[in-house]
Amino acid sequence: MNKTELIIELQKIGLQKGMEIEVHSSLSSFGYIEGGADTVIEALMECVGENGGIFMPALCLSPELKLTEADKSMGITSKIKVLPEDADKTAMGIIADTFRKRSDVITGKGVIRTAGWGRNAEQAAIGGLDHVIHNGGKALLLGVDIYKLTSMHYVENILPKEISDIFAPTEEISKIYPADEWFVETGTPPVKSWYTIQNLAYENGIFKDGYIGKCKYMFFDIWDVVSLYRKQLQKNPFKLYGLE
Repeated sequence: MNKTELIIELQKIGLQKGMEIEVHSSLSSFGYIEGGADTVIEALMECVGENGGIFMPALCLSPELKLTEADKSMGITSKIKVLPEDADKTAMGIIADTFRKRSDVITGKGVIRTAGWGRNAEQAAIGGLDHVIHNGGKALLLGVDIYKLTSMHYVENILPKEISDIFAPTEEISKIYPADEWFVETGTPPVKSWYTIQNLAYENGIFKDGYIGKCKYMFFDIWDVVSLYRKQLQKNPFKLYGLE
């Protein structure tokens, strides 16, 4: 697939001039794109135009690393290394990594950051995804599912402590894996809660999905899905996480 073909497919999905989008992606899911990551980025830019906007994750994090037997014995279920801000490759994928390094893209500071392009690009550095979440932004997932949707975390401030503590490392683990160098989780709830939200979104007709070549996409209003998650957290978070 070349850029012209990709633009046509993105427009069929519903991308329009002036639209602001949160994008999460896997380049390999396309199979082959002439020009690689740059082609995908340029196609997105041409679809929304400079009066629109594109926001992508720019977290300074490695992919999940293999657990040692010692890790497992301490109850660690996931460990991720914090990377330098100028790291060439991160767990965000080649499209997001290429995007944040562009001269016309504004990227926030710190480990948990967002990269933005377009008329409100500076909002990426000011409030991350807060602007696009609360101002009619759309989400486009290319070859990934809801567990890559960073905006979901923006309502987890209401997550009960009893649930968030499931993931929190012990003091012993924190000594081995300091919080400024590592992201470590120690628990796995019985239910993958975000998949419950994904299923509810499908049931409510919120998602538009299909394929661009070999790439499975999902396209939807960000707030429709994020607010669905918030409502479930308010209603019965323990049931949502399979803890009831």
